[in-house]
Amino acid sequence: MTKEYDLVVLGGGTGGYVGAIRAAQLGMKVAIVEKEKLGGTCLHKGCIPSKALLRTAELYRQMKDSQAFGIVTNSMRLQFDQAQNRKNNIIEQLHNGVKALVKKGKIDVYYGFGRILGSSIFSPIPGTISVEYENGEENTMLVPKNVLIATGSAPRGLPNLEVDGIYIMNSDHALQLEQLPSSIVIIGAGIIGIEWASMLTDLGVNVTVIESNDEILFTEDKDIIREVERSLKKRGVNFIKGALIDAQSIKIKENVTLTFEQSGKERSITSDKVLISVGRKPNIDQIGLTNTSIKVQNNSIVTNEMFQTSESHIYAIGDCIGGMQLAHVASAEAIVAVEHMAEQNPSPLNEKNIPTCIYSYPEVGRIGLTEQQAKEQGYNFKVGKFPFQAIGKAQVYGEKDGFCKVIVDSDSNDILGVHMVGPQVTDMISEASLAKFLDATSWEISKTIHPHPSLSEVFVETALSVDGMQIHG
Repeated sequence: MTKEYDLVVLGGGTGGYVGAIRAAQLGMKVAIVEKEKLGGTCLHKGCIPSKALLRTAELYRQMKDSQAFGIVTNSMRLQFDQAQNRKNNIIEQLHNGVKALVKKGKIDVYYGFGRILGSSIFSPIPGTISVEYENGEENTMLVPKNVLIATGSAPRGLPNLEVDGIYIMNSDHALQLEQLPSSIVIIGAGIIGIEWASMLTDLGVNVTVIESNDEILFTEDKDIIREVERSLKKRGVNFIKGALIDAQSIKIKENVTLTFEQSGKERSITSDKVLISVGRKPNIDQIGLTNTSIKVQNNSIVTNEMFQTSESHIYAIGDCIGGMQLAHVASAEAIVAVEHMAEQNPSPLNEKNIPTCIYSYPEVGRIGLTEQQAKEQGYNFKVGKFPFQAIGKAQVYGEKDGFCKVIVDSDSNDILGVHMVGPQVTDMISEASLAKFLDATSWEISKTIHPHPSLSEVFVETALSVDGMQIHG
C-alpha cells in the first residue's frame, strides 16, 4: 500500500506530534509513524511519570514536617504501589488527550517502525518512508513532500556495565519499580540523576550518588550547585565525586557491589540497586540515514538553524539532533521546522532564551548565561542576588531556602542570565524567560509591580539588588 502526504513525521513524541499538529494547522496532509505510543519518552518514560513521583515525594516530605504547621498525624505510611497507580493514571489521561488532538487535526498515525528509503520508483529523491510492522504485515509506503525526523533518544549506558533492569537499571526501569529499595547508588549527577536522588531520599531510600566530575550539575551556575548539594546532603544523600567506576569488577548477588577509583585509591560500595544516569543517546540507528546524504556528527543528526538536514526536504528536531535535549525545546524546534517547510519565514531559536529546569527539591530554574560563562565571553557584568528567606510567602510556605540570582550586562543593563533555586522556581522562571526574550533590563523588572505576598517578589528584589537598591535585604 502506498500513500502520499505533504509531511510524514518519524516519531510521535512531544516534538513529533506538536510538529504534526502545526503542519495540519497550516493545511498540510500529515502522517505520524510511531513504533510505540503517541507522546513518546516525555509522556511515557520521562518528564511526566518522573514528575508525578516527585510530587509524591514532595508531599511525603512535607507531611513528615506537618507538626510545624500545627497538624499532628498519629500514623502515616507510604503506599508506593498507589503512587505508581496515580502516575499511570496521569499518563493514560494525557495519552488520550494527545490522541484526541491528533485525531482533531485529521492526522494519520501508523504504528510501526519507519525507515527512510533512498530514491526509488516511488520518489526520485530519498524520503519515502517504509513502515514496518511487528506482526509481519506488509510494509506501508508513505511518499511525502517533506519528512520530519523526531525519533528522540534513549538512556545512555556505560561500557562493560550490563543493564539487567533488576539490579542495574536505567530511568526506564526505575519508573516501573514495584517496591522501593532500601538503598541505591546513582551513577551520574546530572539533571536526571539529581532528580532521582532528591525523589528517592525523600521517599526514605538510602541514596549515594557517584559522579566522575569534581562537582554535580556541572553545567549550572556555581552558586546553584552549592545550594542544591547542600540541601541534598542535609537530607541524607551521600556524594562521591571525581570517581571512576570499574564496571568489570561489579558483583551481583542479593545486592550489587561496585568498585571505583577516587583520588588514586580503590574503594567499593554495596547497595540494593544501581541506577545509571549518564545522559541519553539519539535514536538514529536503522532509520535509513545511510540511504540519504544526511550528515551525522557525534551520533547526532546535523541540521541548519531551520532544522533542515543536508537533504533539504528532510528536517530533524529534538533529542536526535543533540543540543539541549528538552521536551519544550523539541516542540519549539518542530514548529520552526514546519513553518519553514510552509515558507512562513520563522525566526531561528536562540538557545540563550530557552529556560531549563530541575525538578528536585529544591527546584532549579535558569535561563541565559551562568556567571562563569559571562566571564569567559568577556562581558562587563554585575550580579544581583536575593534570598527566599526574606520573602514573606516563602516563610508562609515553610520553604525559605534558596535564592534568585540575576546577571546583568553593565554596559546595556540587559539581562544576561537568571538563576533560581528554591520553591516553585520551575514555574517562576517563565517570567525571566519573557524578560530575556524582550531584552528587559533589571530596571524594567524592578519597576514591574508584583503581588504581595508572593514568591515572585524575589525577582523584583533581585533586580533591585543589582544596584544595591533592594528593599527587604
